[in-house]
Amino acid sequence: MYDKEKSLAKDFLDGKLSRRELIKRFGAMGLTASSAGVLLNMQASNALAADFDWKKHSGKTVKLLLNKHPYTDAMIANLDNFKALTGMDVEYDIFPEDVYFDKVTAALSSGSSEYDAFMTGAYMTWTYGPAGWIEDLNEWIEDPEKTNPNYAWDDMLEGVKSSCAWNGKPGGELGSADAKQWCIPWGYEQNNLSYNAGMLDAAGIAVPTNIDELGEAAAALTKDGVYGLGVRGSRSWATIHPGFLSGYANFGEKDLNNDGGKLSAAMNTDVSKDYHSKWVKMIQDSGAKDWATHTWYQVGTDLGAGKSAIIYDADILGYFMNGDGNAMGGKLAYAPFAANPEASAPTPNIWIWSMAMAKASKDKDATWQFLQWATGPEHGLFGATKMDFVNPVRKSVWADEMFRERLNSSYPGYVEMHDVSAPGAKIHFTAQPLFFDLTTEWASTLQKMVANEVPVDEGLDQLAESVNVQLKDAGLG
Repeated sequence: MYDKEKSLAKDFLDGKLSRRELIKRFGAMGLTASSAGVLLNMQASNALAADFDWKKHSGKTVKLLLNKHPYTDAMIANLDNFKALTGMDVEYDIFPEDVYFDKVTAALSSGSSEYDAFMTGAYMTWTYGPAGWIEDLNEWIEDPEKTNPNYAWDDMLEGVKSSCAWNGKPGGELGSADAKQWCIPWGYEQNNLSYNAGMLDAAGIAVPTNIDELGEAAAALTKDGVYGLGVRGSRSWATIHPGFLSGYANFGEKDLNNDGGKLSAAMNTDVSKDYHSKWVKMIQDSGAKDWATHTWYQVGTDLGAGKSAIIYDADILGYFMNGDGNAMGGKLAYAPFAANPEASAPTPNIWIWSMAMAKASKDKDATWQFLQWATGPEHGLFGATKMDFVNPVRKSVWADEMFRERLNSSYPGYVEMHDVSAPGAKIHFTAQPLFFDLTTEWASTLQKMVANEVPVDEGLDQLAESVNVQLKDAGLG
């Protein structure tokens, strides 16, 4: 019987059976879904081993620096398969996000060889790469002696993959032909709408499709201790990059102009001023009273607790708020959002949790052995179907019918939201070394506008002037 089960798993991996048919036949054999998953994952590992020498670094150990996150949980849950496949061992340190990036900066800037690889946001590599702290991974990706032929680099969502590559030149286009692949996408977040379906239905309000409708809906839903719209507001670059910049980019607006390598502020155009005015009014009329303190955490927990009706933020934030332990678990739904009524589709700015290799790693080839497994299609499918690894970065995982069915059954609208938004999903910021400083100042200016400390037009003109001075002082403008 075990041979028959293995044969079925092989037929699936060879493309002869759909996942639905595979599970059906496993069920007829009396195999539980959990056991079937273990067998399938084992067979996938065996299939990997058939085409590539995964044992070439057997006996070696790599050490990772990791953020506490569901992506980390999925990797740890699958590590036994990596160890069996390669004969390698993996050590790791995990830290919560409020201290994690400080740990990374300290390790990289000191030249420490303690960690071989680490989790990072793509934005952070705009500092790490030019500083010489991390490796350009093109050297390994393009070497057939070091990379599994089934790694399927082209299977990565193009906008996500390109957003992790930069040539290191301020203003250089992400994903350009001369770009260095500073990190490998692992999982990512689009920014769209997550909403309380019951609240909208009870009020007779349709799901908003542009920024004017969002403002009207949020205002109508603000009552009885509930506020209409959750967005971030703390004095941080992280306030600008999610919903705010996704809507901003949908109007064709940019953060910076690039004139022959000279950068200048672009956020005080007429279109930008109109967008900012609408954003500020939404927060004033329908945002949290303590909006200026809100981070990812507050935006998410308020939706999950029923304190807000809609959030314009990371889709995976809405995903986790729809789970057990939240008052509104099972009551949330999802929708793509194009702020510009004349836009043909959403253009979400994205956050990408990625994996990078430390320049100081003691054994880079062994480290790459781990990285290609952790970011490969087999582990991606395991995480998506067996764990909470959303959003996967591979097209093949998004095409998997069981993964799509799992999402559709419990997260209404999530799959469609992703599919509609994915073609326009990328990092819309200009890559340059002052990114965090300038974007944090932008958030500070937004706070002043919401507090009526400065008019929108005047505030943006002042911001642009300050940005231009800083760019020139840094030799970038």
